[in-house]
Amino acid sequence: MFAQLLLPAFAVLSIATAQSTGCSQATATINSQADATALASCTTFAGSILLPSTAAGVISIDGPQQIGGDFIVDNATTLTSLSSSSIASISGIFHLDSLTVLSTLSFTDLTEVGSIEWSALPVLQQLTFPSFIKKAKDVLITNTFLSSLDGINLDTVETLNINNNGRLTSFSTQVANITGLLNIEANGKSLDVEFPNLETAANMTFRNCSSISIPSLKTVNGSLGFYGNYITSLAAPNLTTLGSTTEANTGSFALVANGMLTNISFPQLSSIAGAFQIANNTGLYNISFPDVSQVGGAIDFAGNFSTPDLTGLKVVSGGFNMQSTSVIDCDSFDKLNGNVIQGVYDCVSATADAKSGLSGSSTTSGSSAKATTSKAAAVSFGINEAVAGFSVFGGLLQMIL
Repeated sequence: MFAQLLLPAFAVLSIATAQSTGCSQATATINSQADATALASCTTFAGSILLPSTAAGVISIDGPQQIGGDFIVDNATTLTSLSSSSIASISGIFHLDSLTVLSTLSFTDLTEVGSIEWSALPVLQQLTFPSFIKKAKDVLITNTFLSSLDGINLDTVETLNINNNGRLTSFSTQVANITGLLNIEANGKSLDVEFPNLETAANMTFRNCSSISIPSLKTVNGSLGFYGNYITSLAAPNLTTLGSTTEANTGSFALVANGMLTNISFPQLSSIAGAFQIANNTGLYNISFPDVSQVGGAIDFAGNFSTPDLTGLKVVSGGFNMQSTSVIDCDSFDKLNGNVIQGVYDCVSATADAKSGLSGSSTTSGSSAKATTSKAAAVSFGINEAVAGFSVFGGLLQMIL
């Protein structure tokens, strides 16, 4: 009788031991639905899940709720559908690469991943993540067919890089703090970008966007750049400081080659740690930064604008280049040369060719003024500060894209 009782108990123990072993392996390789079904009894899978190039067809991984390692799908060129109705968290990387026929990506319970790396998804048009991915340390989404990123609404993120998604028309997230790099570029021309709750960020670059909303942004601890966008207006009503508070002259501000831009508003911006550049924005006639008092690098404005309002300037540690095809009042800036402005000074009004960038050691005032040499200005210009400020964007003060 005792033996009869023990036999079922040993059987249950054997099954539990087998399941435990299967759930704790370093990597589970899934080639087919049968392989995926073998994980159905694992509430928590301790290792990584790999779908290699041989994974094909429709695969649904249902059962596991937590993945302790990575979730990697690489070069599975015949995989058409990938889904899970149970996975809620992936501790490591959620990696999708070179999935040329993947048309369905559905993770109904997923809310948290270590990081996202998605690239070369030329057929995938939409995401089915109804619970929303709310937490990720790093996000890279590049070269996909996605028209929106609905299903990704982050609370926290360190780096966010969305690029080369030609059909992407909208991206909105509730994130309040981006501690590393934000880069949005080379997506669809009609891309609307919204960061309604973003208050602090490190380095931010926007390219090729049709609208950019950053109403809550207060502090940028690195550089902020807008290049080649299709925006007509740009406002950061709460932005007060731009650049590092611990490293001198790191953190620059650039508005370059935004051909449709006609209106900008940064009413509370008071300090820029690095260079300050506004260039080649052909529709921008009015420039007003009355509260900017300190610029740690160079000021470089070139275009067809009227006299900029920079009445609050107290310190410009680098050079000063102001050139416009329209008539501007250089006299007001002449008074700052050698006093407020510490570097090379150049102001040119009503020129046929407004050039961006500071050159040589000449100091000119007005469109017909003669160049004079200023050794002190040449020594104090400090091009290195400007270069340092723009290193994150691939070089100082990109003139024309």
